Amino acid sequence: MKSVTRQKNLEEIIRMLGKARKVSLVGCGTCPTMAETGGLREVEEMARALEEREVTVASTTVLPVACEPLPDEARNGFRSLLGEAQAVLVLSCSLGVRMVSDYTDLAVLPALDTLFIGREAEPGFFVEECAQCGDCLLGDYAGICPIVHCAKSLFNGPCGGSVDGKCEVDPGLPCGWQLIYDRMKALGRLEELSVIRPYKDWSKSLSGGARRMRIPVPPPEKKSEEG
Repeated sequence: MKSVTRQKNLEEIIRMLGKARKVSLVGCGTCPTMAETGGLREVEEMARALEEREVTVASTTVLPVACEPLPDEARNGFRSLLGEAQAVLVLSCSLGVRMVSDYTDLAVLPALDTLFIGREAEPGFFVEECAQCGDCLLGDYAGICPIVHCAKSLFNGPCGGSVDGKCEVDPGLPCGWQLIYDRMKALGRLEELSVIRPYKDWSKSLSGGARRMRIPVPPPEKKSEEG
């Protein structure tokens, strides 16, 4: 699974830069490289585009994984790379932008929009698979998410617009509920679809603000009193 991104409009990037006229560019060697939005080539292209708009590019680099924390020694090297930059423009998912902002006091700005978590169905073509809703429903729908695959995120069967297994919102898309029905039938679980599902508890979603999860930490082992 990958964080799927797309590049922001250059005018939007120039607006975010404000008075900053000397910037460092940071790309990511994983998801954005695969999506062709923030790899080495895209960083170089962004550098040329900014230079044409009279924005000096102080440095360019592509981190192996922008969303993974750098060790202390590598962080010091990264700070040195920024030189006299007035801002840092990051070509990665939003998590990579947040991670880079921990390494510097400079303004750290996103060059990409983070769209969704998805898989590469075919070379260069990504399909959303998870909306990170905070309350996974895959167990009730045979591994197919109705929030993602139904254009209306319906929980209790298809709408009246589904025709020949296609979605009324986009006839090029398969109806999510047709996918669920076919899968449940193949598994011998069709009777489960007769159960009316309650409204989703959206308090577990992004509407509740930035989500946090604490992982239980085992208590330290007591030292033996012997010796």
